[in-house]
Amino acid sequence: MHTRAEYKPEWIREDFVDFIAEKIDSIWAWKKIKAEIISVKPLSTDFIQLQLRPNKNFNFQAYQAGQSVLVTAIIGGVRQQRSYSVVQVSPQGLLSIAVKKQGAVSNALTSLALGGIVEISQPQGDFVLKPTERANLMIASGSGITAIYALLNSHLLSSSKPVDLLYFSRDNAYAAELLALAGHYPQFKLHLINTAQQKQHLDQALLEQLVDGFMQRECYACGASSMMQSVQQIYQHAGLTAQLHTEYFQIPADETLAEQPVKFLRSQQAFQAKSNLLESAEQAGLRPAHGCRMGICNTCSCTKVQGTVKNILTGEIDSQN
Repeated sequence: MHTRAEYKPEWIREDFVDFIAEKIDSIWAWKKIKAEIISVKPLSTDFIQLQLRPNKNFNFQAYQAGQSVLVTAIIGGVRQQRSYSVVQVSPQGLLSIAVKKQGAVSNALTSLALGGIVEISQPQGDFVLKPTERANLMIASGSGITAIYALLNSHLLSSSKPVDLLYFSRDNAYAAELLALAGHYPQFKLHLINTAQQKQHLDQALLEQLVDGFMQRECYACGASSMMQSVQQIYQHAGLTAQLHTEYFQIPADETLAEQPVKFLRSQQAFQAKSNLLESAEQAGLRPAHGCRMGICNTCSCTKVQGTVKNILTGEIDSQN
């Protein structure tokens, strides 16, 4: 005697729901955060600001100035991600990011027209204003101005304490907006340095010349690797690293470090680390989960069981097991 197997329908799949939903509204999704490009504002010849309308899954109320979002683009059939600082979030939940035309994801974003759809993450990162009684100093170069611009606006809206901004730029992106803020808020001093016209580099003498009592201030810095190395050296030499808060768009490489043996226990794979752990693992044929590739989203973080590691963003050495 044969018994007929009882039919048990599968739960509705998320990708099927998303497929149907996007036929009704292109940014509808069950869990994913999709966003529509609703405006494009040129900042310079190769730098644009995109305003995005995310779906209801985006928790805009959790956003803090200085945070970023991961933007996912499909390039050659492969999902690729990059982190972008949020310039601002409107009370209605619209968010703006600034994109420089460099790199695969950025080039893909800048080629999208109005109405284009991207996938983004929730706001993330801890490059936010710290509660303090100190005045603030902000230092930016290049596209690093996006995170600093958000922090500056947050400071001006919430505090009357002094704040200075040193901004090294070739194209003066956001210069008009910054000059307007300087004219409106007496506690804000802007030091705009056009590097195409002035061969001025960041050093302690420049800070002492431009910023009253810079050693007594909290400092927030974001920009090109050369500038970031300079600010790290200044604050380390002065013994003020506790007052320095940084955000990197590119992880600095330490060319002085020798190759080191590494073993991933879960995969039982051993390899020589020639660069940071993520890149070294990829070069060894492993495929660790990752997102921003800049130490912001913590997607690639793992537990160290044994050994000594160096944080190449802060220089901190950890030998505890």
